Amino acid sequence: MKFIVAPWRMAYIMSNKNEGCVFCEDSIRDACYVLHEGRGAFVIMNRYPYTNGHLLVAPRRHVADLEALTAEESQEIFELARICVGVLKAAIRPDGFNIGINIGKAGGAGVDDHVHLHVVPRWAGDTNFMTSLAETRVIPEDLNKTCEVLLPYFKKLRQEV
Repeated sequence: MKFIVAPWRMAYIMSNKNEGCVFCEDSIRDACYVLHEGRGAFVIMNRYPYTNGHLLVAPRRHVADLEALTAEESQEIFELARICVGVLKAAIRPDGFNIGINIGKAGGAGVDDHVHLHVVPRWAGDTNFMTSLAETRVIPEDLNKTCEVLLPYFKKLRQEV
């Protein structure tokens, strides 16, 4: 029998769920996972990723709907998504990507009151029986290690801007 160790999941399961927005700077956002702050949008690691390197791009303003974004925010979000793809290709070499926005609970949004875009790196064979049969995802690298790998790429980006 094989065991899967995901120690960060227990911290989430046992933790008190704080009220507030995980994307808002003045709320419960986890600053240590913010990889890049732009003028109107930012990049943050997904604390509970679908795969390693799962990034989120969100506006700095607390808005729930795409149509509430300004043209500048929309443009910056898509530009940051483009940059995320380049960083992930260089840093962890995925075979492909899923990029999307879930709007509303019915649309699959885990956080439905602050619109955000997912950049999910994918590898051939990255889903297996665990997802299908046990409704469990296997994330092969610790989130902090992934952060260490990605952060230098985003620091370089900050220096170029």
